Amino acid sequence: MVKVDHWYESQGIPIVNRNWTQILVQALGNLLIIPLPRPLPCWQGRGAGVGYGKPHLRFILLFISFLLVLTIDSFSQEDKRYRLGCVAFYNLENLFDTVNDPSINDEEFLPEGRNRWDGKRYADKLERLSSVIARIGTDLNPDGPAVLGVSEIENRAVLEDLVQTESLKNRDYQIVHFQSPDRRGIDVGLLYQPKYFRLIHAASHRLVIPGEPNYRTRDQLVVSGTFDGDTLYCIVCHWPSRSSGEKVTLPYRIAAAGLSRSIVDSILTDSPEARIILMGDLNDNPVNKSVVKILGSTPDKELAVGQTLYNPMTYLYRKGIGSTAWRDSWSLFDQMIVSPSLIRGDLNSYRFYTVRIFNERFLAQSEGEYKGYPYRTFGGGVYLGGYSDHFPVYLFLYKEAR
Repeated sequence: MVKVDHWYESQGIPIVNRNWTQILVQALGNLLIIPLPRPLPCWQGRGAGVGYGKPHLRFILLFISFLLVLTIDSFSQEDKRYRLGCVAFYNLENLFDTVNDPSINDEEFLPEGRNRWDGKRYADKLERLSSVIARIGTDLNPDGPAVLGVSEIENRAVLEDLVQTESLKNRDYQIVHFQSPDRRGIDVGLLYQPKYFRLIHAASHRLVIPGEPNYRTRDQLVVSGTFDGDTLYCIVCHWPSRSSGEKVTLPYRIAAAGLSRSIVDSILTDSPEARIILMGDLNDNPVNKSVVKILGSTPDKELAVGQTLYNPMTYLYRKGIGSTAWRDSWSLFDQMIVSPSLIRGDLNSYRFYTVRIFNERFLAQSEGEYKGYPYRTFGGGVYLGGYSDHFPVYLFLYKEAR
């Protein structure tokens, strides 16, 4: 995506554009303190993140350094450059148009409805959301998300309006969307920039609850494509909410996690080394049973092998960092989880680099009882004119530029 040149020092990343000569010279200049590039949690650039942070420092004996200096020529190599790709997810919080759809329950989001959802409010919502999407990940890639999963959208039309806003129209985002049976009429979708991602296939998977034939919720979207030459699978989810209580609704999220797991298993059965990113608003945290046991994820890279997925969001959650807040408590419902092939192997293909929460100050309420919470569109039935009740989440992938 974008060639990485000299930004490694500001990011504390010794692995980018640095050769053995530089590493050894730095070692001597810092009294034999040699940085070892291993992933550590950190705050990086925009938003809270986890990935490659400030490296661990190790002291070595002086006489060993002299041996290294003697062999410096044998280790020297050309500077390497890397390509970075950004993938993101954003819950758009009730992005409805102003047209009545008799097949869904959208009455509160109509001009005459409870929320007085008229053309002006709709247009303002589109502009605000697009201004956020336009900024995600641009500190490392000026084009922002090459792929963006979204949730809480009414239909394809709202996505068409979103990608045509002034902030996004130059990115030429294409749309993948299927209508879901959700009673409120909210769906998931995916946007992609064709200059980076070429669509191969898309399918929608329905959640069926045994014994409840009338249960209706969001479908799970599965999209495959070539991502700058690598085949990539994206699964976009919006698992059932906790609106009727966490315990009462848990069986539905367990069932949704089971569906997600079956999708992952199907992909890995056909292609054991498949690169998969599962993203979405799971309405559960990284440590909950649905995510750990049923979906089959771990925060430990060493344990993420075979069918076990790697969840980099767990560390952020354990630090008290979240993407949405409720009753003085932060939750990290919005997650990005990857398959083992994205965390190991050579750099001829893309690998996971870091994950972040896009939580810049303008996205948070600046005053009042909910200061610091995501600045949402409505609160307590009152129009606030904000963005969403969730912060976006995003990750970077990287590989050698050739």
